[in-house]
Amino acid sequence: MSDDAKDHSPHAALAGMRVVDLTQVMAGPFCTMLLADLGADVIKVENPGGGDQTRHSWGDSGEGRDSTAFFALNRNKRSVLLDLKTEQGLADLHALARTADVVVHNWRPGVAERLGADYDTLAALNPGLIYANISGFGGSGPYADRPGYDLIAQGMAGAMSITGEPGGRPVKNGLPVGDLGAGMLLISGILAAYVHRLRTGRGQRVETSLFEAVLAMSIWESTEYWATGSPPRPLGSANRMSAPYQALRTADGYLTVGANNQRLWQRLCAALELTPLTDDPRFASNMDRMRNRDELAALLEERLVGDTTANWVTTLLDAGVPAGPIQDYAEVLDQDPQVAARELVREIDHPVAGRVRVLASPLHLSDSPASIRAHPPLIGEHTEQVLAEIRAAQEAGERGDDA
Repeated sequence: MSDDAKDHSPHAALAGMRVVDLTQVMAGPFCTMLLADLGADVIKVENPGGGDQTRHSWGDSGEGRDSTAFFALNRNKRSVLLDLKTEQGLADLHALARTADVVVHNWRPGVAERLGADYDTLAALNPGLIYANISGFGGSGPYADRPGYDLIAQGMAGAMSITGEPGGRPVKNGLPVGDLGAGMLLISGILAAYVHRLRTGRGQRVETSLFEAVLAMSIWESTEYWATGSPPRPLGSANRMSAPYQALRTADGYLTVGANNQRLWQRLCAALELTPLTDDPRFASNMDRMRNRDELAALLEERLVGDTTANWVTTLLDAGVPAGPIQDYAEVLDQDPQVAARELVREIDHPVAGRVRVLASPLHLSDSPASIRAHPPLIGEHTEQVLAEIRAAQEAGERGDDA
């Protein structure tokens, strides 16, 4: 790791880890950004033809200025321009891989081999290397060569079959659960491999896919299918394993209620002054309430439409019933006191765009906290710096110095 990077995060959890980031768009950059937040020296390798696609994506702020989408996924990284289709660019990547702990890419299967950046090639240069990649469907199987997109993964892994209202058109999850889920799974695999290397000195390959990330989240849905033999269907905001656990209408909108056990069900009825429902055989047990979920929701809403969401949330929380409003992102990011208290929105000074708002790391470590130390890099901003470092490392190795 460079002295410059060490100066930024000497006490961070991953200080001393060097990551070569060959990813772009979302899944891979999200993974490597989390590593960078924890102190890793993440070197983002970009192509001279424009770099990461998201530099020119949604929120583009004009010529010479990167998009807000790029800002969201690339803080704390250094950018290097390498043309991997040239002999020199590939040689520089190989030299960089010799100094790295981790290489991450999200190319389709076969691309790394064609470029000369595959696991076998790089591991021969650095036996301790952790080589991690995300693809659409994984490196084997009949779908291996298919292009990978979050929408496609959500549809093929089952998520869109259970999202939305009953009888409605297919709906994807509003959040890119395939992309972000794969990024979070990959960081778990990288850190597990890193611990293994600390014990054994050996690197290894780590792989996941958008398809597998979506499927891995189907805990309740797969359980329901295996238990009943019938594929799960959309339930709107309701839960597959308990009721009432869903969004319910009020006088001015909706609230969410999580009365997912008998004690909370009784508290909910008392708070809504609907105690007779606790003796109603249609709602006596959780299984009964699930079977009669629509009738139950209608009865609860008859009461809830008599007052506002804010008043009902206060009433229910005071009664010990989990409840909350449904907020849009203006309310969450600009007004929510929990977001402010946890400092979940931060600002970065960018050399071109000025002050830029980003989400903070969701990881909270007491002794080696995650941090935002550097702006999302300008394209190629650190090329000379990083190439000078790896050439110095090569020269030191040739002299036999301890480096």
